[in-house]
Amino acid sequence: MIKRAFTFPGQGSQAIGMGVELFQDFAEAKQVFEEVDEALGESLSTLIFEGSEDKLRLTRNAQPALMAVSLAVIKVLESKGISIEKHGAFVAGHSLGEYSALCAAGTFSISDAARLLRTRGDAMQRAVEVGAGSMAAILGLELPAVVEIAKTASQSGVCEVANDNAPGQVVISGASAAIERAVELAKTAGAKRAIMLPVSAPFHCSLMAPAAEEMEQALALVQMKDPVVPIICNVLANPLTSASQIRKCLIEQVTSMVRWREVINWLAETGEVTQLLEVGSGRVLTGLARRINRNLEALAVGTPADIDAIVEKIAGEKNNGESINGENNV
Repeated sequence: MIKRAFTFPGQGSQAIGMGVELFQDFAEAKQVFEEVDEALGESLSTLIFEGSEDKLRLTRNAQPALMAVSLAVIKVLESKGISIEKHGAFVAGHSLGEYSALCAAGTFSISDAARLLRTRGDAMQRAVEVGAGSMAAILGLELPAVVEIAKTASQSGVCEVANDNAPGQVVISGASAAIERAVELAKTAGAKRAIMLPVSAPFHCSLMAPAAEEMEQALALVQMKDPVVPIICNVLANPLTSASQIRKCLIEQVTSMVRWREVINWLAETGEVTQLLEVGSGRVLTGLARRINRNLEALAVGTPADIDAIVEKIAGEKNNGESINGENNV
């Protein structure tokens, strides 16, 4: 029995040229990129396909760009008869990926998602003066140990866990002096690696409070529908089905830890999901899923070849009479 969830990548999965084959090969994908360009009043697609890595890496560009690629894949899948509503039990997204997931599940329109992510990126960048905040990845220590390190380092300023990505992979965020101290403490505590990350702001910590306020205002102006399947949200690592609950969590998400390890374990253990499809650019979430729970089949779907493979795979399941998301095919 196959029960699957569609997952959507976050910042860091962007790359120049992502989605260009989709744009060239499928009218449905081209329409997504054109809709995003129109919503933002600029040719973001040109930057995505042939711009500079440095410019694409900017938060205000990376966030809507990654959403555009994910939704391009979704629209091509839908044109081939594969939809979240019919073939998915849940959706989930890593940080900005929650907006992609919600857009794919019908909560946001593509245009609204693009504008919200541009607002989110700008707000996060403005929240902290450049250089005042930092992030670091702590590898080889488990979450409780990193929480204690962050608590000690917070004597030098804000230092909080930003991402619980996988066993032995935790990201911290906060004031630069405190993060630098935490890196040294982590090395002393036996971390395999503790490295500063090349980011422009300290995401997912209390320093982002001004950005959360901006997102509260922006989300209040956007029409939101209940998703066609539940989303396992970053803040709670539990399913949400109502637009009002989702709006609240999206606001809290700006300053809260991304509980990705717990999200994936919830899907596998409580949601009884056996297959994850990472929709969009890269394979970061696929790699994390394999580290978090080896009982999950994790597949990346981001290119025309990937799409052909998953369409064939799902067709094979149906032809073999297997269950799709717990419902028998008859």
